[in-house]
Formats: sequence, structure tokens, C-alpha cells
Amino acid sequence: MAPRTTVRVVPLGDRQAFADRIAEAEHDGRTTLGDLLREGPALALQPLDGLAGTPVVSLSVEIVDPGPDQPLYRPPGMVVDGTAAAAPPADPGPPAEQRPMEGARPAAGHPEVIDEATTVRIAYDEQIRQTAEYLAADLSVLVRCEKLLVEHLALEMAGRSGHHVKVIPAESAGGKPSGVLAGGGAGRRQQILTELQVAVRHCGKRDVIVVAHLDLLAGGSDAALGAEARELIDVLYERSKVVLLAFVDPSLVIPEVLANRFAVRVDIDILPREVLAESGEPIPIGTALVTRDEAERFEGFQPVQFYKHIAGLNAVRLRHAMIYASHVHPRGVFQDLLDELRKFKARTTASSFEVPNVTLDDIGGYGDVRKELLRALALLNEPERIPKKFRSELLPKGFIFYGPPGTGKTLFAKAVATAMNATILVVSGPEVTDMYVGESERKVREIFAEARRNAPSIIVFDEIDSIASRRSGREDGGSRAGNAIVAQLLTEMDGFRPEVQVLIIGTTNRLDIIDEALLRPSRFRAVAIGLPDRDARREIAAVHARHFQVTVRDAVLDRMALVTRDMNGDEIRSIFRDARVDQLLTSPDGDVGPDRLGTVVGRLRQGRHQRDLNREQGASDHPEADPPATETDDDVVL
Repeated sequence: MAPRTTVRVVPLGDRQAFADRIAEAEHDGRTTLGDLLREGPALALQPLDGLAGTPVVSLSVEIVDPGPDQPLYRPPGMVVDGTAAAAPPADPGPPAEQRPMEGARPAAGHPEVIDEATTVRIAYDEQIRQTAEYLAADLSVLVRCEKLLVEHLALEMAGRSGHHVKVIPAESAGGKPSGVLAGGGAGRRQQILTELQVAVRHCGKRDVIVVAHLDLLAGGSDAALGAEARELIDVLYERSKVVLLAFVDPSLVIPEVLANRFAVRVDIDILPREVLAESGEPIPIGTALVTRDEAERFEGFQPVQFYKHIAGLNAVRLRHAMIYASHVHPRGVFQDLLDELRKFKARTTASSFEVPNVTLDDIGGYGDVRKELLRALALLNEPERIPKKFRSELLPKGFIFYGPPGTGKTLFAKAVATAMNATILVVSGPEVTDMYVGESERKVREIFAEARRNAPSIIVFDEIDSIASRRSGREDGGSRAGNAIVAQLLTEMDGFRPEVQVLIIGTTNRLDIIDEALLRPSRFRAVAIGLPDRDARREIAAVHARHFQVTVRDAVLDRMALVTRDMNGDEIRSIFRDARVDQLLTSPDGDVGPDRLGTVVGRLRQGRHQRDLNREQGASDHPEADPPATETDDDVVL
């Protein structure tokens, strides 16, 4: 084992207390030398030369007495009582704007080991550097990212700025959940607000206050500001020049008046396609964040192809997914990894995303629809064939499948998801609507946020006409709610990124009432899925015969294509399903022959005929008795 670097330091306070702090830092394994010296406070006998970000556990820290002419050095941003550390021989270090940032560039190949903190630093190095530069220029920054990232980003961003860091609530500095997250309730929230107010009022010129969970302190919109939100706004605007670094989750909303307190807003959502290695050369994220052992477990691992399956995950969830996949598959091929990633994403989201098992081969007929979808899939599965500057314009965003019920619109959506190796979420239109103002839009936002985390993914809005009908200028609340949902759908679709493959499919039998803005070619492409023609009915019958293990001669399939005229795919499927059920109940050892199929077809036609009569007589006060079966209602001979 290589000897540890020795760092000699001079405490500015109680030497025994500082010695105890060194022992604690070596035990927790997370505290860096810079943190130790700033919190001490203490000065070093040598220039830090990049050691400030090194964990204390990796060093040998010794307390010494300096000579009379011994120069002393302080870590960047060390502050004592609101002013720079008072030690005449100490080197103040370069100005913040000239101070080198401590990055985390990876080696050119797969790392041997990697932890969550390093993963975050590598994946979001650019955003961390940008944020640190804003803070160093005394600009407040609001960061939108998932909660799992906050503990790794907060001190990294603030620490690189060269400012003295104060984290609110204090527990977040050690990576522990705050009292608000832990269910501390209103009392705990008020305690954190008080802590923040004290920090703001006593903030020094080179201090930065980190608010780890701003959204949980004051969530909601400007239309309904609660007492705590008003108090928080008052606290943060009391001294508008105080430098703040705050974090909010994308799924939560904060009042715009509060967001406007920050000079800069930074979004951290998707993973980059590439990061810079130590050599300065770009390497795929699938190389930088996947260990050598994990890559070797899955034969044929392709870092470039890997990206589209993990782009929507944050860096921490990516590590969780790789650990899970490696546990399930000690050895496998690349496709095994992709399959496990799909299952992992579907199981770790709030919504009911599923892994579909329907393929285009399971759907008979509809050659024109297949051709249209295969063209789209060719682009979605190989986006690299499109020049980068055109990807956002040429990649399809969504389809609207329209046609009568039972024609397989949702089935086509599941088949597309399978071909994309994607997860799928089927949402009934009425499920999105809510009586409370703003709730419907929130549900739409959450659905799209979950879809991005599951990417590649497909959202199917069944009965989309119920939430996306033409917007109205009327003053009634129902129209306003409908307008807001359409507007939110438009916002989400216009905010798509080609790196995160999310496809939207709407199904409807009322295309005429869909809002025109959604039917623009750059948003939804309308695809007609009507009743199957004769050839399609024959193919559909053959598909379901294979599925239900019914042996059918070609002549019988030809006859079925004729007698099922005007029937949809679901009705044709029901013929084979019901025939199989009859066979199991009446003659388990027998076969499903043409006679049994003919009986079911006749029963189905009779039921349709009866429903037609009932609809015609529905307005009558004295409906006639059921008419006797006609010749068209008898068993059909196949």
C-alpha cells in the first residue's frame, strides 16, 4: 500500500478539539481536507496543491507548532467570524475567478470501481462547474434536480465556488435526510425556517447558503401562497444580495416569486451522451460510469447503444440499475442487460409502467399501418443515422391512432414499445382530469417525468379525445380545465429531447374533436386503424388460431375471412377464445373443429343483430319482444 501524504496543520482554536475532529473525519471517510481546515479552523504548513478535495482518511494529518518565519496556507474560502482567516503569514490564495476547479474526469476506459458520489461528479461535471462559477461571481443559483442527487451536488457545487458554505438544514451537510424529508412536520419545518433566517441575517460577504430542500419548505403556486411560503419569501428577500444555492425537485412546483429570487436557474435532468476523460478526449457515458467487471459480465456490451436505454435515469439510479442487473445476471449478453434495465425502470417508478410482450408479428393485416410504424421505428432505434442538428425535427414525437373500437389501437402501441425495447404506460383519458385547479396539469407533468426516467418509453393516452378536445374560449370552469390540460400536453411535447426517447400515442374514435394544435405534423401524426379488410381478417384469424392452438385448414381461414365481414380484430379473437372455452368445458379431449368455430361465429352475429335492434328500438316506450332468429343468426357453416 502506498504511503499516505502527510499534511501538517496549525489549529487556530482548541488543539484537542481539532485532534478529535481529525479522528471523526478519518472514521466517517467523507470529510475532505478543505472541510476539516475550514471547520477547524486551521491553516496548513504547505500549499494544498489540489489536496483540499481529498478525503482526510486518505491523508496523514499532523498538528504541529510553526516556526516564527514559517509561512501558513489556508484552504479556499476559509472564513473566521465573517472575515478572512487572520494569520499574517498565510497565503490568501488566488481570487475566486482564478481558482482551479476540482473536477472528476475519468480515465479513458471503464473504471475498476465507482461510487455514487464519483458517478455524480463525473456525469454532471459541466453543470457543477457552471454553478460554482456563478456562485463565485456572487450570483444565487436555483438547481432543479431529483432528490437523490442533492446530497452529492450541494457541497460539491458550493465547495468549488471558494465561498464558506452553510447548509440548511444542517443535517444535509452530512448526507442525512432533513427533518422535513423524515416527516418532522410543521414544527420541524418552522425550525428550519428559523435556521435559514439566522443564516441569512449573519451571512458574510464570501458566504454561500445552501438550501437543500427549498421545494419542501414552500411548495405550491403563486395563486395559493401559504403562511410558511410567505415567511420564506420574506426571509430570502430580506437581504437580496446574500448568495444562495437552492435545490428543487422537477416534480414539485415552487412559487414563481420565490424562483425569481435567484439570478440563475440550472436544470440537471438527463445524462450526457459523453464526458471528457483525463486526456481531454470525449468518452461515452456507458464507459465512464460502468465498471470493467459490469461491462465484461454482458458479452457484446456496447457503450454507445447503451446510452439510449439509460439517458433518462439520473446518475445515482444508473448505478442502482447496474448493481441490480449484475446481481440478476452474473453472466449474460448485452440484450440481457437491456431487458433487466427495462424491468428495473418499470419497478422503481411511481406509475404503472409495464414491459410489453406483444410484437408486430402478433398482429395480422394492416400493411399500411405497419409500414408507417416501421419507418418511425427505424429512426427511433437508430437516431445516430440522423445528423445531430436535425434530430429534434426528424424524430417522431407521437401518433394518434383513430378508428372504431376493437381494431387493435392499443395493441399496436404495445408492439411499437416492444420493437423499441421500451416500457409502456396506458393512461385512460378520464384518469387525468381532476376537479381541483392545477391538479390535472400536475398529473400530466408527473406522467411525462416518469416516462423520461423510464426512457425509452411510450405513453398511451386511451380516449385522448376526453382530455385533448378543441380548446374553448367560454368562461365555464370545465372548459378552462380542458384548455389547461391541452396546454400542458403541448408544453411537454415541445420540450422533448432527442436523447430521451419518449413516444406519445393517443387512441380515439373521435379524431374530429381533437384540438388542432395537437394534430400539427410536428406533434401528433394521425394514423387510421379501421375495420380490417378481407385479407386482414384472414391474417388476424390465422394469428389467433396459432395463439389458441387451434388447427385450421386454409379453406376454413378463407371462409372465416368472408363470414366475419364488418367485424373488428377483437371480435375475431373472441371466436377462437370462446371456441376453445367451449371445447374445454364440453369435450376436453376433443379438438376445436370447423363446426365449433361456426357455432361461435353464428352466436356472435346473432348478438350483434340483437344489439342493432335494441338500439333502433331504444326510443320506443313499448319495445317489442325479441324477434326470432333469422337465417343470418344461425350457426355458420365453415
